[in-house]
Amino acid sequence: MSQQSNLLPLPEALPLPEAVDATRSQLHTTQAGRIAYYHDQRGEGRPLVLVHSINAAPSTYEVKPLFEQYAGSRPIYSIELPGFGHSERGDRAYSPELYANAIRVLLEEVVQAPADLLALSLSAEFAARAALGSPASVASLVLISPTGFSRRPLPPLTLGRGLHGLLGARLWSQGIYDLVASKRSIRYYLGKSFRGQPPQAFLDYAYATSHQPGARYAPLIFLSTQLFTRNAVDKLYARLTQLPVLAIADRDPYVTFEELDDLISRQPNWRHETLAPHLGLPQWEQPEALFAALDRFWDTV
Repeated sequence: MSQQSNLLPLPEALPLPEAVDATRSQLHTTQAGRIAYYHDQRGEGRPLVLVHSINAAPSTYEVKPLFEQYAGSRPIYSIELPGFGHSERGDRAYSPELYANAIRVLLEEVVQAPADLLALSLSAEFAARAALGSPASVASLVLISPTGFSRRPLPPLTLGRGLHGLLGARLWSQGIYDLVASKRSIRYYLGKSFRGQPPQAFLDYAYATSHQPGARYAPLIFLSTQLFTRNAVDKLYARLTQLPVLAIADRDPYVTFEELDDLISRQPNWRHETLAPHLGLPQWEQPEALFAALDRFWDTV
């Protein structure tokens, strides 16, 4: 009997439509393989680069309201991070460095001009890391519901690696992921980020993008906490001393922000707006307030 016959069967891939009505291109990188990104270059002015969050089913669809708002008025790009969306989903060592490098390569090789960089949740840490690695590529940074400001300690990386070894075992990793990416699970966890019901189209897209070949690899590493930077405030955020930074954070069912105001009190280049009430996705729940806050911020950059 072959080894493959002892493994759980792979689910059938679902069709994955475009997340936004825009051109989708791809970039080939050494570390992260093929990276997909959407772009609309009809507008003029400073480019805007959007970065979706990290979870079981993220994609450019998360930032769709932002893309649609600014497409045509300025050059805009939305990256599909490695392991998600239309990007390559290989079985590789996903890490904060790999994700930051993917953003940096897009900025340096595709955008090729100082850009306003906007990232959601855990990707805020990757965006900060990318800005530190390529400061000439980033004009400003917007972090929506950023991770790294909680006082709750993360487990040691050694424990995270051990947890991934358990979650990623070939015999049952697909079965574990199928539970996480089931329709019921996606509705439950995405629903926690909305005060009301999440749009059905959002749920449908999340389910489709989580059921592509290789979809389990990156989320299982995420669940093991290996993608989080330990002591992110000191290692990442506090080092952004010259770059204009806007943090948008109200309440979030997954992260807390106890250390955010303390950092802002020490660094005059940082600002904080809540845009309350929302639960981490103001582009969906408070779009007009978010667009106005962004425009005010970018007008000062």
